[in-house]
Amino acid sequence: MQVPAARIVFSEADRAEIAAATAEVLATGQLTLGTYTREFEDAFARAQAAPFAIAVNSGTAALEIILRAVDVAGADVVLPTNTFAATAFAVQRAGGRPVFADVDPDTFALSAQTVAAVLTDRTKAVVVVHVGGLIPAGIDALQALCDERGLALVEDAAHAHGSRRAGRYAGQFGVAAAFSFYPTKVITSGEGGMIVTADERIRNEALLYRDQGKAAFLGNVHIRPGYAWRMSEIHAVTGLVHLRRLPEFLAIRARIAARYDAVIDANPALERLRTPPADTHNYYKYIVLPSVGVDRTSLRKELKEKHGVGLAGEVYEAPLHQQPVFEGLTAGALPAAEDVCARHICLPVHSDMTDAEADHVLAGLSGALRAQLLTG
Repeated sequence: MQVPAARIVFSEADRAEIAAATAEVLATGQLTLGTYTREFEDAFARAQAAPFAIAVNSGTAALEIILRAVDVAGADVVLPTNTFAATAFAVQRAGGRPVFADVDPDTFALSAQTVAAVLTDRTKAVVVVHVGGLIPAGIDALQALCDERGLALVEDAAHAHGSRRAGRYAGQFGVAAAFSFYPTKVITSGEGGMIVTADERIRNEALLYRDQGKAAFLGNVHIRPGYAWRMSEIHAVTGLVHLRRLPEFLAIRARIAARYDAVIDANPALERLRTPPADTHNYYKYIVLPSVGVDRTSLRKELKEKHGVGLAGEVYEAPLHQQPVFEGLTAGALPAAEDVCARHICLPVHSDMTDAEADHVLAGLSGALRAQLLTG
């Protein structure tokens, strides 16, 4: 049996609906900012229990627009070092200076303590990343710290479609949240992103920024330094159709995760990221920490070559403060993030995964660990 690292799931019926809608879009000539974009925005706002949702062409664009709307130009913005580079790029392109912080190893996310350690009088915002789709258990304390210091808390929810913490959806903790619809995400539109917010001013700013800063769609008066951040109608209808599957996808992923949990908890060589009982984790990533001494590169190779199991991409392999592109942004040692980045693996979780596939992954993992420990 082969279990790939990722699998993008569109049913035959969904593909047919998207194809028919695409033909309609091409026939009408309304290729951007049309009916399907508005329907997708409305449906996503309902799915995340948010007052406003604004569709854009990537999760990176969504984050940059939020940061522009809260005016981080010339200011420090705190973010975790174990995030995708786009988080820091968005800060830089909005005129801010990324400040890398350490994370809580139990959540792979910022905590109030790790943020407080790097705050300066230049800090304007904090970007919390819901790594792998898990909203960190300490987010209430982080929100309280930001409120106390007058900082904008922004959620990078690129991974967190449908995730909840104590009944609150991703996007309900900060001033706004950025979601991604890149192909590997739980919900995809091919390419695309979404801003969710309860702040009408941020919603209005986002509408300006995404369409070249124009005061009106059909006009040519520019009142913001915007960009071509629009979502096409074809991407919007793809996301709209896929979004209907979110409850089904979450249920399948939770079932697979429970199957993984039972076996991993019985293996002393493995730890996993734990989800509090009252929370909903979408399991965009299922994160496992092998014990110290296990070589991740060899483990990945053994799983792929001997067992046909592809591990999903890490979150993330190299922390940002150690990457050449951010040289000069001093951070010093960030030991918790450095440790989890170097050691963790992500087991494959697909939105149509079978129990047999999950069992094959677990058997392969056990065999690969045993082989490494015998030769180590």
